Amino acid sequence: MKDQIKKFLNEEQDPKAIEKITSKLNDLLMKNEEIGYIGVQKKPALTVFPDSIVMTNKRIIICQPKNLGLSMDFTDYTWDDIEGAFVKENILGSVFSFSTKTDMQVSIDYIPKTQARKMYTFAKEQMDILKTGTIFNNVVAEEIQFENIESAEEIEEMETEEVTNFAEIMTVSSPIYHTETETLNEVQETPKDKSLSELSQDALFEKLQNYKKLLDNGLILQGEYDVYKNEILSYM
Repeated sequence: MKDQIKKFLNEEQDPKAIEKITSKLNDLLMKNEEIGYIGVQKKPALTVFPDSIVMTNKRIIICQPKNLGLSMDFTDYTWDDIEGAFVKENILGSVFSFSTKTDMQVSIDYIPKTQARKMYTFAKEQMDILKTGTIFNNVVAEEIQFENIESAEEIEEMETEEVTNFAEIMTVSSPIYHTETETLNEVQETPKDKSLSELSQDALFEKLQNYKKLLDNGLILQGEYDVYKNEILSYM
């Protein structure tokens, strides 16, 4: 059992909570469903039976212990039901939440900050996969689509002058998206300005979010975003 849960203990998750969750989930997982990440609540006071969030390649499962840990309630939401994911960092941990297409808001507080960021990134990746997978069934097909778009004449022509530097893309006029701590202007720093290995986890997480904004605004292509994302995730 220890070998089975070891991969879910990278961000100081409670080993007992992880072991209890994984043992119960064995009978709940669907065919070809795999657990990708588990976040465990950590309140300031001693939490004997914390709530947990399990993320698989098919859904998000909320696990809430009941009856002094003798039973557990499971509530799941498939990725195609989820509209967006959010993280709010507080002094004591973070609040991870997501909204559904039926305007339901689900949240769990006191999630350690690193775990909350990893869950946010995992959720965004799954939603991106779902968005591109509605037409193509796997990543290989998505890469073929990217190659075809580059050479297809039916796509809208940008300009006759080829953009050869990522910094040139930054100069294109685009809407500014404001958050509590950053704006889209901050992404005008190119990846070459500072080595990724020298950046903190917070800086890497912000850089990944900024690239996603560029993709959403049409300033970079999906294939470019995937290259930057994979490079950043390798340092997280």
